[in-house]
Amino acid sequence: MDTFSPTTDPLAGSIALSAIVSLLPLLTFFVMLAVVKAKAHVSGLASLLVAILVAIFVFKMPAGMALMSGVMGAVFGAFPVVWIVIMAIWLYQITVVSGRFEDLRRVFDVIGGGDVRIQSILIAFCFGGLLEALAGFGAPVAITATMLLALGMAPLRAAAAVLVANTAPVAFGAVAIPITTAAGLTGLDANHIGAIVGHQAPLLAIFVPTLLLFILDGKRGVKEVWPAALVIGGAFAVAQFLCATYFSYELTDIVASLAGLAAAVIFLRFWTPKGRDEARARVLVGEAAEGVHHADKGGKAHAGSGTAYRGHEQKLEVGPTFLALFPYLLVIVIFGIAKLWKLGVNIPGALASTDVKIQWPLLYGHILDGEGKPVSSTIYNFSWLSNPGTLLLFTGLIVAIVYSLNDDGGKYKIKVSNAILEIGRTIFNMRWAATTILSVLALAYVMNLSGQTISIGTWLAGTGAFFAFLSPILGWIGTAVTGSDTSANALFAKLQQTAGINAGIDPNLLVAANTSGGVVGKLISPQNLAIAATAVGMEGKESVILKKVAGWSVGMLLVLCVLVYLQSTPILSWMLPTP
Repeated sequence: MDTFSPTTDPLAGSIALSAIVSLLPLLTFFVMLAVVKAKAHVSGLASLLVAILVAIFVFKMPAGMALMSGVMGAVFGAFPVVWIVIMAIWLYQITVVSGRFEDLRRVFDVIGGGDVRIQSILIAFCFGGLLEALAGFGAPVAITATMLLALGMAPLRAAAAVLVANTAPVAFGAVAIPITTAAGLTGLDANHIGAIVGHQAPLLAIFVPTLLLFILDGKRGVKEVWPAALVIGGAFAVAQFLCATYFSYELTDIVASLAGLAAAVIFLRFWTPKGRDEARARVLVGEAAEGVHHADKGGKAHAGSGTAYRGHEQKLEVGPTFLALFPYLLVIVIFGIAKLWKLGVNIPGALASTDVKIQWPLLYGHILDGEGKPVSSTIYNFSWLSNPGTLLLFTGLIVAIVYSLNDDGGKYKIKVSNAILEIGRTIFNMRWAATTILSVLALAYVMNLSGQTISIGTWLAGTGAFFAFLSPILGWIGTAVTGSDTSANALFAKLQQTAGINAGIDPNLLVAANTSGGVVGKLISPQNLAIAATAVGMEGKESVILKKVAGWSVGMLLVLCVLVYLQSTPILSWMLPTP
């Protein structure tokens, strides 16, 4: 079989023309999704077809290679990407099926000290961060929006709050799969990319709880409760920075979310929020604003009237509280051992030794770089044991066993067999989301291996040093349209790397910037807006929610653009971690 070496100017010898044509697959995806209103998986498949046609007829890539590139991308999308997402959602589902989720909700009520504003921050920001860490892909928005609605919050306020809260954790969502995906596509070190993101995202995270206060209760809420918001945001940001830099980028959101919760518990032992009862009247609606409000086991809201709220005066039982938090604590332990334990036995090395490296048929040895060497991205790494999805599977099985042995006389009913069957239900529910992921990653592989992404990156690099300012915008656009920071990295990570190399900017910084830019694109994504609207009963009113949150998205994006640009210069280059 013939060999193929990608070029940047196959069309009339012009980089600009070649780059513009290379944008057609991306434009197809955006137009299909945003204008034609096609389903995300249909849009992904249509853009994949366009990418294959461009690869064959413009970049002169052999048809067999173009098709096989798509197959390899889809396989990478299935394993490890979709595998990780399915396992993360399954672990959460175990807590729901077992009934332990209600105990977790009760924990927030007590920790929040009876102040609905603090309770909302804990649910939307901290617990939402945990859900983003384990599941992502819309699950945090749907679940936390429902919880805020159950408190008695107005639908629009609840939707806006959870969308803004679901920003800071996104870069490390679904066990940091956006960063893992970017590293897999670029060949860069995932740990180093994660560390750089850990020097960007926390600067937003520290202020997100305060923004939530403003959305929930306006200037008065900020004035009365800002110390708690700053402590929670600060603890989250510091933990995010430290974990991404020194511990494990995959565990960053889990550690940061638990740190935020812990900070709230400690701080509220010494500080009492002002205007707690008056805030309930302003923030909540109907009977919930007047008195006791809670949710029973079926999730139905109940409220009394004419009495001060006393839910926070409940006593948390040690056993149920520990078991409610057990899955998330166990994830930290298992991932910590798998990623860091080197005392006596090098566990990370032992797990990595089980990886199977496959030289992809029709691609390896046939697609060559400029030096005539095989392109490294044509080697598929089948990490069947060491990848986060398998670790989550082990975690879920342990949790299911522990829950089945601690049913409290039948109060918490779950069998290990039922937990395992839940995997099948999760796969079925994920079928269209999985198809989207597979098609987007297939698209990314075709564009990368044919030279389309390199052509676009070379063209954009013509902006020189200013490209560092534009870099987060690509991630923002990608996530806004696809609803996934992972998909945005699949589309643009290689482009960012190429542009950085050609412009003389650290490619690790730009790939990290793509990830961080996606963080603030999530809250205006049509998919996320639809999820939030459905969760709060505002179907068809996504545009109303968009108007409420769009300004926050653009504002945070501009902050990131300035930050990344300054980090690419001597002014703030000292902020970046060393490889």
